[in-house]
Amino acid sequence: MPYPNINAERSRAGMTVEDLARHLGVTRKTVYNWMAHGSIPQSKLVKMSELFNCSIDYLLEREPDHESTRR
Repeated sequence: MPYPNINAERSRAGMTVEDLARHLGVTRKTVYNWMAHGSIPQSKLVKMSELFNCSIDYLLEREPDHESTRR
């Protein structure tokens, strides 16, 4: 999967893929497709960033240090 930080944050939050999908208003299959194909809509990235309290750059692995991304 191209976005291990998204999965790491989801796990830290104690969420399943189904839980994440529910928070984002999509199906589990949609989340799997985004993760497999790397085409997550910007609005959903913003929502994940808010949900996990981290930057979009961190979620997409553009920033290496998780702690520096916390708000």
